[in-house]
Amino acid sequence: MKPNKNGYYGKFGGAYIPEMLYPNVKNLNENYLKIINSDSFQKDFKSLLKDYVGRPSPLYFAERLSKKYDTQVYLKREDLNHTGAHKINNTIGQILLAQELGKKRIIAETGAGQHGVATATVCALMGLECIVYMGEVDIERQAPNVARMKMLGAEVRPAKSGSRTLKDATNEAIRDWIAHPIDTHYIIGSVVGPHPYPDMVALFQSVISEEMKWQLQEHVGRENPDAIIACVGGGSNAAGAFYHYLEDEKVRLIAVEAAGLGIDSGESAATSVLGSEGVIHGSRTLLMQTDDGQIIEPYSISAGLDYPGIGPLHAHLIKTERAEVFSATDQEALQAGYLLSKIEGIIPALESAHALAALEMAKFRKDDVVVVNLSGRGDKDLATYIAHLP
Repeated sequence: MKPNKNGYYGKFGGAYIPEMLYPNVKNLNENYLKIINSDSFQKDFKSLLKDYVGRPSPLYFAERLSKKYDTQVYLKREDLNHTGAHKINNTIGQILLAQELGKKRIIAETGAGQHGVATATVCALMGLECIVYMGEVDIERQAPNVARMKMLGAEVRPAKSGSRTLKDATNEAIRDWIAHPIDTHYIIGSVVGPHPYPDMVALFQSVISEEMKWQLQEHVGRENPDAIIACVGGGSNAAGAFYHYLEDEKVRLIAVEAAGLGIDSGESAATSVLGSEGVIHGSRTLLMQTDDGQIIEPYSISAGLDYPGIGPLHAHLIKTERAEVFSATDQEALQAGYLLSKIEGIIPALESAHALAALEMAKFRKDDVVVVNLSGRGDKDLATYIAHLP
């Protein structure tokens, strides 16, 4: 499922950008596929994924979790990647692209901090300047990742406006890009932003489902699962997990959003339920907004899911009913995280815990093969887990 030449998935997508950024985005759009598909790029990309990131990430049969839910649950272990999440897949791709385009300065936004860490990591690897924008609230609740970014040589700049979370960090990064359009590449961390970013990030993350196909063949004798579950904020891990199955209607695609304190509580990030069509950060998608178009501040216990919109690919999948959507509250995500820790010995990121919570909500048959994309590990969230221990 590819966007059209103008970057639209159905009616969602496009490039709604300030005039100052038009040359940057135009240059990127005209060159990204040519560069990515070149033999030299693919050689470097695959080599770094294998030898630096540690791919392929395992597909693990969670036997005790499977017994609890009376179905066959497999975990795609993106938490075992270098830096602890799926984000590194995209930053490896984009840093190689930035070098090919002659960019010397890298900026990024981050919420949970994993994308910031992954960006700082590849900048250290390639010797490039790195500036990461992060909301003040997220800087406080994701202190370990802030420390990691600084150790890696990145400058972490706080976003002090609005809710002081991911949305506001993205705003600051875009302002920086407008001020430095020539030498700077903006590594967007999710399938959001102006075209070609949603397509480009999905391509880099598609290694997840590419591996799942041959791993499932090894485990169960077929490439296709019955269902794939992934959390969705912007939606890059879900885009990667769904990518090679988008056209196969027999595979259920299940996206899990953050309900926060409850969908109707006023403290939520369940965009598919609470959102309407509009433009945010350069693309037309579903977002939480007032009747006059003002952004409604999202909330989630998970710093990576409190974004007021979703990527245009996911908006299209949801509106066309190709993907199912569930929403998990803070409490449901915490319980799912505690459960996986106690019965499988794996502490998941709070983002991933939202995906795991869907095992309580969706109906599966005993012989169904269900893959949950475990997008990250829970080290960064230990303080939150400890504070809410039952």
